[in-house]
Amino acid sequence: MAQAKVIDGEAAATGLRARIADAAARLRDKAGLTAGLAAILVGSDPASQVYVRGKGRACAATGLASFELRLPADTTEAGLVAEIEKLNADDRVDGVLVQLPLPRHIDPHRIIAAIDPAKDVDGFHPVNVGRLWSGLPSLVPCTPQGCLMLLRTVHDDLSGAEAVVLGRSNLVGKPVAALLLAADCTVTTVHSKSRDATTTCRRADILIAAIGRPQMVNADWIKPGATVIDVGISPVLLPDGRRRVVGDTDFASARDVAGAITPVPGGVGPMTIACLLRNTLLAACRRRALPDPPL
Repeated sequence: MAQAKVIDGEAAATGLRARIADAAARLRDKAGLTAGLAAILVGSDPASQVYVRGKGRACAATGLASFELRLPADTTEAGLVAEIEKLNADDRVDGVLVQLPLPRHIDPHRIIAAIDPAKDVDGFHPVNVGRLWSGLPSLVPCTPQGCLMLLRTVHDDLSGAEAVVLGRSNLVGKPVAALLLAADCTVTTVHSKSRDATTTCRRADILIAAIGRPQMVNADWIKPGATVIDVGISPVLLPDGRRRVVGDTDFASARDVAGAITPVPGGVGPMTIACLLRNTLLAACRRRALPDPPL
């Protein structure tokens, strides 16, 4: 059997960003509107700082306005909610995101609930979660949306496919299961309390690995010819002391069995920020009752 096709997330994200840039330019020309994304960073977590800077650069490259608010780590929960409410009321801002994780004294659930659902470009607000599961238009979490877009680079039609989602987190596992159901897949969720997870995964035409355990999924878990979307991202220490990032899948062995597979890095990751920009543009249009751009 030939090795699996490697699904190029970088290329897919580049194409999506180009479509976003075109749609953003048309929005400026026809409606005089520049979509705007505001990011709030509380504290000085290095990884979060890098991520927020990356979002700002991505906005600039696609013609979106970018607003950044940095708050000290001792900011109170009430103080953070007050800042969110200001952004909710700011018509220049179409998308509001609060970079996670937050300091321990702040309840992330209260913070997410404080964001206007129409500006919730992370797709985490209970209103957007409910609309997603109800099959109504919503702002969809970025990583799950990226997974579906990568799947569609391989599958013209997902209808009837047996999909297994490995993981049940609110950030990835649950929303990607909802998206697969909406695409008419038969969906099973495997989690830490599932019995015989390997056998369940092995019957999947589509396997979404989002468990957060490095290289847990090997060839024995994969049906020959299946499509594997690896959402995991974990740093591991190599014998020579260097570090590298790996996914939830043992890529080398999985590639010998799967029909198509995403690499880590270079698979789902690049799609996350691209889908965040997509959500920002969609939010800008929907808040003004304009038609969704073709993205």
